[in-house]
Amino acid sequence: MSPSRLLAEVAAEFFGTLIILLIGGGVVASVVLFGKGVPGEVVNGGTTNINLAWGLAVMFGVFVSAKISGAHLNPAVTLALAVFRGFSWSKVVPYVLAQVAGAFTGAAVIFLNYREAFQQFDPTLEKTAGVFATFPAFPAAPMAGLFDQVLGTALLLFLILAIGEEKNTPPPAYLAPVLVGLIVVAIGMAFGPMHGYAINPARDFGPRLFTVVAGFRNNGLTDGTAVFWVPIAGPLLGGLLGAAAYDFGIRRFLR
Repeated sequence: MSPSRLLAEVAAEFFGTLIILLIGGGVVASVVLFGKGVPGEVVNGGTTNINLAWGLAVMFGVFVSAKISGAHLNPAVTLALAVFRGFSWSKVVPYVLAQVAGAFTGAAVIFLNYREAFQQFDPTLEKTAGVFATFPAFPAAPMAGLFDQVLGTALLLFLILAIGEEKNTPPPAYLAPVLVGLIVVAIGMAFGPMHGYAINPARDFGPRLFTVVAGFRNNGLTDGTAVFWVPIAGPLLGGLLGAAAYDFGIRRFLR
């Protein structure tokens, strides 16, 4: 593959993931910063707005990047496709770096847009890192959050592979992004509360890195709590399990 082609694919992954964070993270900022001023309270449409926005964000990100890069937009997807669908291992690291960079940039743009609101709502940046990254509902039980992330991402990969299955009855190409977005909405509604349903290491780690750079406290990475590993390890493992479950539980029986 020519370097120019790889650059195009990496750019598509960057911009697709950037769009996901701009829309998904933007709605979380709106809900948190323009609510009733109570930290952690979900208002302005609350979880419904958040779930729908993340689904729409993924849908638009897929529309932007699918033709060029295949619209992975998620290291868990990239890894699963390398293991189970022959995706080139030489592209795994460039794709993941582009995804993390896109997510980091999206978080930075959101902060820039809402800077005055952050300064008024949380001038010491002690309670709003959750606008950008996910945190456990039960910090004393990290394995519960890990299981949640494994389960949610396994479901994501299982359904993505089912939608794209050529041996079955795949939808028209223009409908695939819509269906992927709906999968994200459904997973958010079903599993959102336990750990924020990152189901995507880049979507979580990129913005979490931004919170460190921007000086947010209680960020889950440098504050001693070390919660950052759950939305990395959980989705990577879950993606592999979901892809394996689809291939050995469904695909092998298709003709």
